[in-house]
Amino acid sequence: MDLSTDYMGLKLKHPIIASSSPLSNTLAGIKLLEDSGASAIVMFSLFEEQIRRENEAFDFFLESGTESFAESINYFAPIDTAHKGPEDYLNLIRKAVETTDIPIIGSLNGITSEGWIDYAKQIQEAGASALELNIYFIPTDIDMSASEVEQRYFDILKTVKDAVFIPVAIKLSPFFSATGNMAKRLDEAGADALVLFNRFYQPDIDLDNLKIDPRIDLSTPAEIRLPLLWIAVLYGRIKAALAASRGIHSSTEIIKYLLAGADAVMVASALIKNGPRYLSVLIDETDKWLTARDYRSLDEVKGVMSRQNVKDPAAFERVNYIKVLESFENPFMSGMVNNRRDNPFI
Repeated sequence: MDLSTDYMGLKLKHPIIASSSPLSNTLAGIKLLEDSGASAIVMFSLFEEQIRRENEAFDFFLESGTESFAESINYFAPIDTAHKGPEDYLNLIRKAVETTDIPIIGSLNGITSEGWIDYAKQIQEAGASALELNIYFIPTDIDMSASEVEQRYFDILKTVKDAVFIPVAIKLSPFFSATGNMAKRLDEAGADALVLFNRFYQPDIDLDNLKIDPRIDLSTPAEIRLPLLWIAVLYGRIKAALAASRGIHSSTEIIKYLLAGADAVMVASALIKNGPRYLSVLIDETDKWLTARDYRSLDEVKGVMSRQNVKDPAAFERVNYIKVLESFENPFMSGMVNNRRDNPFI
């Protein structure tokens, strides 16, 4: 079985990529991911806030924009104790590129136009094979319109694409009014890949101390449903590569994503939970499942269950909603029905 795939021009030996996570914080971690079988590695994100908090002009920018992302500011350590500054990050990319034989993909979360340009260029110069734009933005300003939110994505993409020549992926939020149209327009604007979807880490409330609790939970397999839907809908309708980035904990989720039309799958939570060497299990099980069904290459697999290839495309649309509701069985109500049959006094 030939598991090789093309992801935004990068030739990968298989579609399973180690996604952005703390596992790529060190060179030892990166090497372990490669040794465990990762076809590529997305670096942990470089956040512009961490780099520029000491800059007076940037402090003013943060204060004037707290209505949009105040919840994220307190997550960062003071600038003198932040885990990775730009030089550390760039040096890590350089060392990773020098000592590995797989693509190293940079990940950037900027705030200002200057930040997106400067750090995108530096990540490219450090030797990254591609760049993933992790646009983590929660529009809590209720005066900001949907079109303004969307335009922010297009402005960032254009800014970075004009600054670098390496492939650029954009990690999308699932919360657009018209996700399909947004994907189409980003594709037309030059995105080399779309990663579906970003996970927003919503804060919880600590009832004992009455504080905001910035909690991070690992994904669950149930989270594949939304990206699975949109990958199946977008497959064959846009030129940009499609990467799945939610809920992958076994080969089951990987195979489903491939059948829907994904070019690559991004794994993070499963590796944090089970360790980097779990990659070899995922690769082996995926290979065995496909080989047992006489698939010879990934090209024969991708998109088999996409919207354009299934016999009933309506299964991805409103009619499916009705069928789901009709098929749902309430165990409590079923028990009441059975009890009525058995007990004439109910």
